[in-house]
Amino acid sequence: MVTSAAAPARLWTWNFNLYFTARTMSVLGDTMIPVAMAVAMLSLGYGASGVGFALAAWMGAFALFVVFGGVSADRFHPRPQMIGADAVRCVIQLSLAACLFLGHPPLWFIVVGSLLGGIATAMFQPGVSGLVPQVATDLHRANGVLRVSQGISTMAGPALAGLLVATTSAATVFLVDAATFAVSGICLVALRLPRYAVDRTASTLANLRTGWDEFRSRSWMWGVILIWWVLGVFVWGPITPVGAVSVIEAHGKAAFGYAESAFGAGCVLGGLAAIRVRPPRPLLAGGLAMFLFPMMPLAAALVPALPLLMLGYAVSGIGWAFWGVQWATAVQTHIPEDRLNRVTAYEIAGSILAVPFGQAIAGPASALVGVHRLLFAGALIALCCAVALVACGPVRRLPRNRPTADIRLTAGLPAPAPSPGSV
Repeated sequence: MVTSAAAPARLWTWNFNLYFTARTMSVLGDTMIPVAMAVAMLSLGYGASGVGFALAAWMGAFALFVVFGGVSADRFHPRPQMIGADAVRCVIQLSLAACLFLGHPPLWFIVVGSLLGGIATAMFQPGVSGLVPQVATDLHRANGVLRVSQGISTMAGPALAGLLVATTSAATVFLVDAATFAVSGICLVALRLPRYAVDRTASTLANLRTGWDEFRSRSWMWGVILIWWVLGVFVWGPITPVGAVSVIEAHGKAAFGYAESAFGAGCVLGGLAAIRVRPPRPLLAGGLAMFLFPMMPLAAALVPALPLLMLGYAVSGIGWAFWGVQWATAVQTHIPEDRLNRVTAYEIAGSILAVPFGQAIAGPASALVGVHRLLFAGALIALCCAVALVACGPVRRLPRNRPTADIRLTAGLPAPAPSPGSV
């Protein structure tokens, strides 16, 4: 279990400053990759299918290994695991940059690099949520600030990547990307965290089972994940490879980066709004905000003038970020802290497991039905997912604070013993 020390009431402590910087730089690096990968694969002649295969390798490896990353983070500590993941990602990006500088790397090499990067990120990501209660006391405000940071990085990363590919090359983007992971790792090394006592008597299988029981006992959680499966296959999967083809054909290479940056700008606004608004039913409010999200695939389908395209992406980002703050806070306040990394890993794996499938079929599907029709279908399906969020009873009714008795939503499962680290 986690032994939580009393933390200062103010948000911007030494630990939170370092964590904020690490999180910002890590997201900055992550958001540069899709633009760099899309431009590199298209420039190398591998087309939309090549982009989809590379991104699917990353996402598929991430989805398969993230659950084990969550178990390891709970069993030991998320920080050294995250530091190691940053080191591996830094080396991978340096290798891709070197190969692009030196010549024409084969498709298999890029796909393998993406796969290894996905595994490293799977080791990094579960600790992202688990460290927040250790570096901040006001979780809602911390998540809002972090969502704003993520929005700024999502805005700056693709813009920087778009500028670099327009003025230099995709190899330069991978080089800068490696530097972001190096900075993230250094900041995590400098964190001063309380002693982390864990019970290592249980086997890995038992830990996996405990995390699964916590996950499946909450119908509001797996209800959202089921909706995210549909969103992953038909929207998140195709939006980058197919959206890149649509936007780049209409407005050039840099425009795709600008559109992704506009999405990041919207995420900043959505995060700022979420800091100020504390709805009594967070997932209901987040579900209502998700009605803005279909504007991204719709804008990519219509490819209007660049300012209108960017506006559509920005509006989508507002809804996405507002939902993200409500979701992160709900998970962190309804899951016992000593199980948080494992449950978060199941949540992450479940929410993105369908995305690589959508990415892999994006190229063949766009060739069959057309790029713009596929994006129009994605916008309609995203709207239906928003309707499903607000229509699902357990999601709609979830209160802000975790019930004292930790009421379980699946019959036959006893409530776990309360732990000192539970919220």
